[in-house]
This record gives sequence, structure tokens and C-alpha cells, in this order.
Amino acid sequence: QKSPAKVYGYGKGLSPLLWTWVSSPKLNGFGKFGDEMVGGNVGGAIAGSHCSTVERLYAWEKKLYLEVKNAETLKLEHEKRAAQLRKLELKKADYVKTEKTKKEVDKLESRLMVASQAIETTSAEIIKLRETELYPQLVELVKGLICMWRSMYECHQVQTHIVQQFKYLNTIPSIEPTSEIHRQSTLQLELEVQQWHLSFCNLVKAQRGYIQSLTGWLRLSLFQFSNNPLSKTRQDSAIYSLCEEWNLAIDRVPDKVASEGIKSFLTAIHAIVDQQAEEQKQKKRSESAFKELEKKVVELRSLESKYGPYSVPGSSSSTRSSKDPIAEKRVKVEILRAKAEDEKANYEKSVSVTRAMTLNNLRMGLPNVFQAMTGFANACMRAFELVAKCTDEVHDVKRILP
Repeated sequence: QKSPAKVYGYGKGLSPLLWTWVSSPKLNGFGKFGDEMVGGNVGGAIAGSHCSTVERLYAWEKKLYLEVKNAETLKLEHEKRAAQLRKLELKKADYVKTEKTKKEVDKLESRLMVASQAIETTSAEIIKLRETELYPQLVELVKGLICMWRSMYECHQVQTHIVQQFKYLNTIPSIEPTSEIHRQSTLQLELEVQQWHLSFCNLVKAQRGYIQSLTGWLRLSLFQFSNNPLSKTRQDSAIYSLCEEWNLAIDRVPDKVASEGIKSFLTAIHAIVDQQAEEQKQKKRSESAFKELEKKVVELRSLESKYGPYSVPGSSSSTRSSKDPIAEKRVKVEILRAKAEDEKANYEKSVSVTRAMTLNNLRMGLPNVFQAMTGFANACMRAFELVAKCTDEVHDVKRILP
């Protein structure tokens, strides 16, 4: 009774509703292969997608679970009635009561036979589905993953070559300030790299979760609850060997290196965003200082035009030299002018820092991230080639054996 429950649990983990990384058209990296898997005959398998095959396996496993549960209930009831019948026969009880109990036992035995046949039929359907559809689809899926990662590897190689040319550019950083469009573009780039990192992590997690669930289900189905573990067919060995090799392969790929590469590039972009924000703050401080200076200059000119450069009405010649409001105003104007010039210099320096940081961070960050992604794509391609080689070796053995 425990056996189907555990298999049923793994079946739930295999539900295509949880395998979202290939369900979205935006995330379908298999191209033509993805379309073929949905429509036609794949590797000799019955027409239908891998998704529908897993759904049907899940439905059959659920049916098997209910049938075994029902059989266990009947078995317990049969044992109970058989024990009652033995007691009645030993006691030589009433004939009618004994016959009635015997008929109940016979009826339960018949129901048990029907339940056993139903279990065998359902098990045969699961085996048939696993051998004729699931295994060929997995083989084709591995081939599709090889093609996908080879394409990604070649693409990242080209990207790496392009971004490595940055170091040969003797570009003098621009002194143009950061515009609003430029700032929004940098923020959008940061958002896209964040999404890239999240999608990459989800992709690896989904692939690992899928093959771990599939391998775990096969392990339970083929070995743990089999009456004779040595009686498994060659096809059983092939599908389990494929999934075990796949499981090991996906664990060996250097996803943490690639993930950290994207994360480091994201940190570099974020530093540029922060510096651009600091530049904007410095720009506002500079503009504010010049507005204040302009205001004080206007006030000074107004006083000078009204009273003359050094004369103030109602003041004696002795106090004019010691306390001259126009002179004091002029001193304040000069202090503000110096402050405004300092803020302007700081702003120009901030612009230069932003430009230099942008160039340096891109020069360093882009080659690193694409080198990491190139290495990851190459490792995935090699890993799935080894998995495919494993299936080829199994097919060669099957051709040799009678």
C-alpha cells in the first residue's frame, strides 16, 4: 500500500504544470526541435509531446495507486472473512451461516482476482508508455539540448570576441554629462541583467528538479518496489542509465561560476547607476549654487545702480568705510561665486568619473560575463554529449545481444 503512494508522489513532481521553463514560448530554447516534440513522431515514439506523455504517466500512476489501495482493502477483508470461516468450520457451526460466509469469501477472492488483473493491466500500460514514448522522447530531448547548448556556445563565443575588442580601443572618455535618456537606458540595462540572472538560475533549477524527479520516479518504479529487481528489461536499464547519467551531468556543470559572472556584471552596472545618480545630485548642487549667485548678483547690481558703488544714503563718511552694505554684499557675492565655481568643478569631475567608470566597468564586466557563459554553455554541450554517448552505447549493446 505504501509503494504506489510514494510513486504517486514522484508522479506529482513530474507534472508538466510544474515544468514551466519550456512551457513559455519566450523561454523555449529548442527552436525547431521544440515544435517537432509537440507535433510529430519523435524517435519512433507515438505522436504527442513529452508534456502529454508525462501527463498520461501521471494519470496512470494515480490510477494504479487507487487500484492497489482498493486491492489492499479487499485483501484485508478477505483475510478477515477467511479467518471467520475457519473458526466456523472448526466449531462445526450452523450450516447456513457457514455457507454464507464461504460465499462471501469466494466473492472476495473473485474481486481480488479482478483487482489484481486491473493492477497488472495498468502496470503494463505504464511500462508500455515508458518504453515506447518516454524513453525515445528523452533521447530526442538530450539531442535537442546538445543542439541548443552548441548554439549558445557559438553565440557566446562571438559575443566574447566582440567585447574583448574593447581593450584595444584608445577612446578618450567623453566629457558630455549624463542625459536623462542615458540614465534611463542604464536603469533598463540593470533591470535586464537582473532578469537575465533570475532566468538563468530558474533554468538550471528547473532542469535539475526535472531530471531528479524523473530519476527518483524510475528508481522507485524499477528497483525499490519490484518483487525481483534482477528481472528488469533492457529498456528499463537504458532509460534508467540515461536518467542517471543526465542527473550526474547536470550536477557537474559549473552553473555557480556563470551565475556569479552575471552577478558581478550586475554589480558593475549598479555601480554605474549609483555614480550617475551622484552626478545628477552634483548637477543640482551646482545649478542651485549658480542660481543663488545670480540672485545675489542681481541684488548687488540693484543697490549699485540705485546708490552708487560706495555711497549709501543717511550714512556719514566715518561709518561708510567701516560698514558699507554694498561692500558686504559684494563680499558675499564673491564667496558665493567661489562656491559656485567649486560646485561646477565638482560636477565636471563627477561627469568625468561617470564616463571613466562606465567605460572601465564595461571593458572589464562584459568580457568576464561572456567568458563565464561561454564556459558554461561549452560544459553543458559536453555533458549532454556524454549522456547521448551513453544512449548510443546502450543501443549498440542491444543490437549485439539476441
